Amino acid sequence: MRTNSQISALFGPGAATRLATARVLVVGAGGIGCELLKNLSVSGFHHIHAIDLDTIDLSNLNRQFLFQRKHIKKPKAHVATAAIKAFNPSLDTSAMQANIKDEQFDVDWFGQFALVFNALDNLEARRHVNAMCLAARVPLVESGTAGYLGQVTVIKGGETECFDCHPKPAEKRSFPVCTIRSTPTAPIHCIVWAKNYLFVQLFGEPLEEKGEVVEEVEAGQEEELKALKEESGALAALSEAMGGDDFAQRIFNKVFCHDIRRLLSMSDMWAQRQPPRVLDYDELENQACDPPADHSNLSMAQAFILFRESCHTLARRRLEGSPLAFDKDDQDTLDFVTATASLRSYAFFIDQKSPFEVKAMAGNIIPAIATTNAIVAGMMVTQGVLALAGRLDECHTAYLSYNTKRPRCVIRESLSKPSLLCPVCRRRYLTLRLADPAKTILGDLLDYIGCLEGDMTLGMSRDNISVVEGSRLLYDPDYDSNCSRSMQDLCLVPGKMVTFANEDDSDVVPVILSIARPLTKENSGLDILIEGFEYIPEFVPLPQQPLKEECSATAVDNNLIEFGKRSIDDVNEVFESPSKKHAFDSEDLVILD
Repeated sequence: MRTNSQISALFGPGAATRLATARVLVVGAGGIGCELLKNLSVSGFHHIHAIDLDTIDLSNLNRQFLFQRKHIKKPKAHVATAAIKAFNPSLDTSAMQANIKDEQFDVDWFGQFALVFNALDNLEARRHVNAMCLAARVPLVESGTAGYLGQVTVIKGGETECFDCHPKPAEKRSFPVCTIRSTPTAPIHCIVWAKNYLFVQLFGEPLEEKGEVVEEVEAGQEEELKALKEESGALAALSEAMGGDDFAQRIFNKVFCHDIRRLLSMSDMWAQRQPPRVLDYDELENQACDPPADHSNLSMAQAFILFRESCHTLARRRLEGSPLAFDKDDQDTLDFVTATASLRSYAFFIDQKSPFEVKAMAGNIIPAIATTNAIVAGMMVTQGVLALAGRLDECHTAYLSYNTKRPRCVIRESLSKPSLLCPVCRRRYLTLRLADPAKTILGDLLDYIGCLEGDMTLGMSRDNISVVEGSRLLYDPDYDSNCSRSMQDLCLVPGKMVTFANEDDSDVVPVILSIARPLTKENSGLDILIEGFEYIPEFVPLPQQPLKEECSATAVDNNLIEFGKRSIDDVNEVFESPSKKHAFDSEDLVILD
């Protein structure tokens, strides 16, 4: 454990006190998170809070060393913080098993921390934390690993590029739509059907085909594609029965009985293939079975029970709020995909996959290397200490690479400035508080914004404003149906973010209002309060077709996102091409034995 004198020698005068008093948040207690929590506990940090949605699985034990076999099925965050407290009993630790995107984690909650560390493998969760840290004006240390590759960077609103400053296209695996929906032959076809088609049609926003399904029609199946589009409409109509006692049965009869009978009626389709079989709801309902296990394939009866339970659970959630999105760490959405994929596999005589394997395939999970996680976690602490001291000019984006011809290396580059075209960090982040969300209507908020004057003005009024939450359009001059609805009715609760933009003047800085907890007694004379008026200098509005920038970022996968001007391929090329050896000076290159 570091002593105060060692900390001061490493990080300068006052560092020991700064680390001991700072409250830090670690999001994710998996491969990187375990290493990071251990490092923080022995580096002088005293107030550490961890949050993770997941529980410990047998497969975690080979690289997440804070966990033991006796901890299987227990919350990762709780076990990890208990383990580091055993290293250092003087620590002030706390832990939560929850989804960081939950409404309770609003801008006020993030604002209580001096520094946030991201140890996530989920792209949407990373984007959410990035936005919340910008809104709360809290520095963020972002990280990621993929096999032997890794990177660390520091994000601070207005001073460095944020996580969304450059596009990060997800890895796409495309399959013909008719293979997915009519003639599956592999487990992945059933999983993609359950995740990207059935789940989205019932509980999400079926605006377009996503990711792994493409509109590619096999020869002679044009009529089938037309029928399948009619099927989508039938599912949309079926969702109107959501919440009823027979909702799960109606879905089951539609996709595992009616649709399969329709497919069987097309005899030509099965001339060279094994035809599927129709499943029977009543027969499966009367079968007894044991509870499913993560590493065992589900029996048909187990899949049926899981299907029925997850249908009703997701229906309740959908009726209570916004459209749902699949998340491998959301047990309800994972249960639905696992159950429906398993039932479809039984119907088409396809090999089964266990719940654990379905999670890996649906979530695009890749193997992790323990030593990579350890190196990245060490770099995170170093960057975090510098960011906490305000020494942002000394922070770097560091890349961990691996080349078979040379030892593993770490290459660093200076932090990039925010992208002038970024739709996330090149915004004004303000905080909205309401006395009573159930009584405050959207029209009241629009009127309030239009009345702001002087330095507080947003440059917007009802006549020129558009209001968006996520993918939902709430208001524009031609769409005012929501003006009489309450904020609560619109699900605009603490933790949500609403974007306001001036439709007439692209030079007016768009505003993101982070909805926070209700007004306190001290502000009881107000019904609506907007806090934190700060303009972002050198704002450049987004053009219709964004300009190409020298800096670009690509997605290797959800675990590793590259920042800045240099890619991992560039890093490897440095050691293979003599002409490029001059690209880095001695301070940029560190060889690790």
